[in-house]
Order: sequence, then structure tokens, then C-alpha cells
Amino acid sequence: MYREDAIDVSRIFGDMVFGDDVMKERLPQKIYTAFKDAVENYSELSYETANIIAMAMKDWAIEKGAKHFTHWFQPMTGVTAEKHDSFVCFSTNEKVIMEFSGKELIKGEPDASSFPSGGLRATFEARGYTAWDPTSYAFIKDDTLCIPTVFCSYAGEALDKKTPLLRSIHELNNQALRILKLFGVDSAKRVFATVGAEQEYFLIDKELFEQRKDLIYCGRTLFGAKSAKESGLSDHYFGALRPRVSGFMKELDLELWKLGVPVKTEHNEVAPAQHELAQLYTHVNNATDQNQITMELLKIVAERHGMVCLLHEKPFAGINGSGKHNNWSLQTDTGVNLLEPGNSPYENAQFLLFLCAVIKGVDEYPELLRISAASAGNDWRLGGNEAPPAIVSVFVGKELMDILEAIENGVKYQEHEKYTFETGIDILPKFLKDSTDRNRTSPFAFTGNKFEFRMVGSNESISSANMVLNTIVADELAYFADILEKCEDFQSELNKLLADTIKNHKRIIFNGNNYSDEWVREAKRRNLPNLKTMAEAISHYADEKNVELFKRRRIFSQKEMQSRRDIQIENYLKILSMESLTMVEMSKKQIIPAVVDYIGSVAESINKQRLASPEVSCMTPKTLLKKLSKTLDDIDKYTESLDKIISDIPLDKENADIGRYCTEQIIPAMIKLRNAVDIAEGSVAEKYWPYPDYGKLLFSV
Repeated sequence: MYREDAIDVSRIFGDMVFGDDVMKERLPQKIYTAFKDAVENYSELSYETANIIAMAMKDWAIEKGAKHFTHWFQPMTGVTAEKHDSFVCFSTNEKVIMEFSGKELIKGEPDASSFPSGGLRATFEARGYTAWDPTSYAFIKDDTLCIPTVFCSYAGEALDKKTPLLRSIHELNNQALRILKLFGVDSAKRVFATVGAEQEYFLIDKELFEQRKDLIYCGRTLFGAKSAKESGLSDHYFGALRPRVSGFMKELDLELWKLGVPVKTEHNEVAPAQHELAQLYTHVNNATDQNQITMELLKIVAERHGMVCLLHEKPFAGINGSGKHNNWSLQTDTGVNLLEPGNSPYENAQFLLFLCAVIKGVDEYPELLRISAASAGNDWRLGGNEAPPAIVSVFVGKELMDILEAIENGVKYQEHEKYTFETGIDILPKFLKDSTDRNRTSPFAFTGNKFEFRMVGSNESISSANMVLNTIVADELAYFADILEKCEDFQSELNKLLADTIKNHKRIIFNGNNYSDEWVREAKRRNLPNLKTMAEAISHYADEKNVELFKRRRIFSQKEMQSRRDIQIENYLKILSMESLTMVEMSKKQIIPAVVDYIGSVAESINKQRLASPEVSCMTPKTLLKKLSKTLDDIDKYTESLDKIISDIPLDKENADIGRYCTEQIIPAMIKLRNAVDIAEGSVAEKYWPYPDYGKLLFSV
């Protein structure tokens, strides 16, 4: 245990990270300079430089208690992977020495055929490589030096989530610098996306978790009747932390700060047992790695406190799901935010051009953004409480909308009057209100100097969403640069480009209530896609325009795209199969026997009452018995139906066809079985029910 007031955060922050300060202290100046030049200019590091860095990294890690090292990578499994090797080497005289070479730092060789590859690797083609990513700092976790790496096949094809992200970062930098050069900005040498991820999660008691097979196997409740109390009183949101949760959050902060994760904000979320933490903005590559670390530590620290952290997007039906709000912006290496409107956004042509690049990109590739947030778990969340619908749209607010319309129509913009925030209480300080309200129903909202992509599921890596954002914006910037670099009158061509872009792509902008049925009808009128399920979304992944985009921007080959599509569909099928089989198992082995036992108990009670008092009516118990018998018949019928549907999965079909079968057959059958079981839960005495109900799960911590 530790005392919060005894922690010197400035001393421990990044203590377990081989970061810039450590390198500057431990590396020769020449090597440190070579390393920084390579990172900043995207150039290759020599083996000589890598060897010296490796030695310094090893010495530092051993001083911190590490005995092993691992190439830490992010395969297409949704979690990170690591193979531990010891620093220990044995000399010819049988003495132990500790060694770590530049070759070991730069290159690893895990079995590429054992990870999802979508056909890129066969079982007999096992060779794959992990390669050091020097743009992301090494760190020590569980007494092991973790070296962030990419993971590729023998032929160089991406088998992970980091490789395409790095490719998109490089491409975004190139195209953004072209635009800045047109505006006379020569001081910036690099442009990169900055991201701050907000992570939502649930905490439940570990003992209760271990009594439910659905939580153990699937991470979500497949059955569960509504609790008498949920979030209707809004007393949990931003409420005072319970001691157990507070202790957990304090230890989590400490562990994250040691690893250099700039987590700053944490609070209770809307649903009971739901919480959120948010980290400060940083380079998108680092933010992605740090969010993976965060998800792992959430689970580890929760277990130390006798709890389990649920990262599933919808662990409880009828209750707010968990998302991961991805706050994305653009920044130069000189510290300038390119999506900062300034005091007069109407006159800020550079900002308007970058803004229009984002709007145009989202309008042209909404399917890709939807796919980047698509998962079996997110299907249950999107469109529900505290989650945007499956329709991608952009919120810009009233002031920016008026500016864009003025540009489109070629008229002078009338600036909005700035209003002071008034409370009617004289002693409180006055301040200027923001130019527009927030819209938390929008899936992609401009929030002042960044865009908040709210679709991403809590259990997913943010790499895919940011790779797509980087790529589509890079492509639009390249399109703008191609036009502006050739024009004779820059200002005239710029004005025309802005007006045309707004006119042609304003259909994607919606500032209203995204939850409303009216918006669904309006989106259809605007011809915006409404891809409600992962199966629907992923069918568009290999659309010609998407294939051409990724090839043009050198992010994916067509073969790599097809492999990712197949991996996602296969993962979707496996999850649905696992969930449906778990439902059948719970129903047959736990639920049906429990209902039968209770029916027997009620019948026995009726018989005893009839023998004791033949003249007394047993109408209420008889009514209950009739209701339970009907419910039991439904549960048995729907269990057998789901079991048959699972056995009839057309495995000889293409993955896309199997995905549609699952969406159209398995999910409706799962819902029917769940509804019948939840009715039974509301009627069966508590001592007979085989697992903890929602009330216990949500209010035990």
C-alpha cells in the first residue's frame, strides 16, 4: 500500500520508460543525435547506433529490476503479444553474463502462422518478423523490458495494427507539409495527429463475476432482467467515488504514471458500476500504445482490489454501453494546432482548408470510419444509450456552420456576438461562453480544436480509427495541394476550392439530435449509409474506392485489405458462435434445472396447502405455476432452436455469407432465448436462480 501524499508524481512519472531524458543522459551525444535525426526524419538507424542504444537500454532495464526483454507487438487479435527472452547468456567457462545486442533490439521472429493473417500466412509458412519502432519508447512492465515493434510477414505484409498506423502517420505528414508550404509556413518540419483517448469501463465484484459463465467466457451478460434501480436518478454520474473504486483509481494512476501514460481525468460514468478515465493528448502512435497499456492495467489493478474490469462495449443489456472517445487533431512540431480556429475563424484560411479536408474525407469515406469501429460487441452498443448511431455524420456547431455557408454562398460573414456566461449570482466570476454547445449524440463532433470520434468501442484498439482518419485526411490534403500548387492565383483558387468543397460535402454535416428517428429518415434522404451491424459494414471494406485509397496512399495492398476483412469477419463469427454456445450451455445446465426445481417447489406447496385446507383456493400459486410452465416451455423451445441454428451454420459458404447468416439467424434466436430467460428470472425465487442478478452485479462495488 502507499500514501497518496507521499507520492512525488514529478519523480515517478515515466520512471519505467526509456524515454528522451534517459537516452540523453545515458547515450553518447553522437548516438543520441543520430537517434533523434532518424526519428524526426524517418531515416534508418545503423546497426552501430542500435548496438550502443541496446547496451544502454539493457543496463538501464537491469538497474530497474528487469531480467527479460520482449518485442511487444499488436497482432490482429485485439490484444498485445509478447515473447520473453532473458538477458542471461552463458559463456564458455559456464559463467553467466547479461547481453542484449542491436540485432535483438531491431529484430524478432515470432511464429507468423499462429496469429490471424487472413490467408497471408499458411501453417507451413511460419516465418514472421517483429521490427523495433524507435518512435515509441521502450518501457518496463512486470520486470520485463518491452520494446514496441511492428509485426509483418516474411514478405513484408502487415500482420498487426501498428504497421498501417505508422504508414498513415508518414503519409499525413507529407501531405500536410505540402499545404503548409503553400501558406508560407517553413518553420514546421513535421505534422502529426495528436490523440487523447477517453476509456470507459465497468467494475464488478470478482466473486460475483466468477459465478457467471457468460461473463467469464464472453465478457458480457447474455442473460439478465432489469434491476429495480439502474441509472434513472443520475446519482452515479460524477458522483463521489466509493472507497473501493477510489483505492483502485489511485493505484491505477500510479502504475500508469510510472509508464509515462498522461492519464489526468477519472470519474463515475452514467451507468452504475461504470467509470471513465482520460489521458492528455499526445502523438497518435504513443497514444495508441498507451491505450493498450491502459486496458491491460485496468484489468490487472482491478483484480488486486478483488474486482474485475469489464471492457466489453455492452456488458449489461438496457444500460449504457462503454465507448472510447477518440479525440483527434493535427499539430506541427512547432506546437501549432492546425485545427485551432483562432479568434476569427472566418479569416483563418489555413484552418478552414484543414477543416474542409476532414469534412470532405468523412463524407467520401464514411464506410471506412464505420468499419474502423465495427465489432461484434459494438453492434449491441451503437444507437443505444450514450452511444452514437451507426450513421456517420459531422457536427461543427452553429458558428462554424454559418461561416461555411457564408463561404459557400460568397457572402460576408456576420460575426456572432460573444456572450458572457451569467448565473444571476453576482459573486461568481463572469466568463465568455463557447461559441457553440456540445453535441454528445454526434459520432464525429468538432469540439473547439479537435474532432471527437465517439463510435470506437471500449474494448478496441484506437489504431484502426486513427489510421483511417490519418489516411482520408492525407488523401484530401494531397488533392487540395495538387490543385493549389499548379494554380496562378492562389487566393482566388483557394476561395473556389473552399466553396466547392462545402457545397459538395455539406450533406455529411448534421448539428441536430442524432438519436432521433427524424435523423434516420433525413440521413436516408441525403444518401448517407446506415450500416447497423458489423456484417453490413465490413462488406464495404473492399469497395473499389477504398482499395484505391489505401493503394494510392501506400497504406495497404489489395491483398492486405482482403486479409483484414477476412480476419474481422472470422473474429465476428467466432464471437457469435462462442456467445450462442454459452447461452445454450447456461440454459441447459443451469437455467432450465433451476426453473424445474422452482416449479417442483411451487407444486409441492400447492399440494401441501390442498391437503391441509381443501376448501381454500390455491389460485395464486396455480397461476404462478401455469406461468412458469409456459416460460419453461419457451426456454426449452428457444434453446433447442438456437442449438439447431448453430449446427446449421453454412460453413461451406464464404465468410461474408456466414456473417449474414449469423446476423439474420443466430442473433434473433439469441434475443428470443434471452427474453424468455429474463421473464423466468423475474418469477423464480432468488435462492433458486443459478447466478447473480443485475442488482448484485451493478451495486456490489
